[in-house]
Amino acid sequence: MATVAGLFVSPGRGSGRSEPRERVRAIEGQGFEGCAHARPPRREVLFVSKEHLDALGVEPGAIRENVIVEGADVQSWPVGQRVQVGDALLEITMVCDPCHRMDELKPGLRALLDDKRGMLAHVVEGGEVALDDAIELVDRASGV
Repeated sequence: MATVAGLFVSPGRGSGRSEPRERVRAIEGQGFEGCAHARPPRREVLFVSKEHLDALGVEPGAIRENVIVEGADVQSWPVGQRVQVGDALLEITMVCDPCHRMDELKPGLRALLDDKRGMLAHVVEGGEVALDDAIELVDRASGV
């Protein structure tokens, strides 16, 4: 079973590493409360696999992810997949391609993160998300 291994919010654009949280509120159509990196409607929440971060030696929160997932490869989640996390329902909208800022963290990181940066999602139904919450793939949206 997949679980939430980390939760992060970026308080400001350009503020560097995201700040860890024990719980956050997902707001329908907006993303995580207080996160400056959310860009509705397709780039509200970034899921990344813990295994990918560990394999690359990347510190949690460094690549501005919102949810670190343990026990699942988020890159295998198709666009349109709906994901229940705590009280919130999210829908996967797109692959998150690594940008040039990744190389500022660690030279060569952008290339290493190719197909490993994570998946972006839209908040379909808001609610609270907490560390250790189960992550369940529930269905796919129609017409995606």
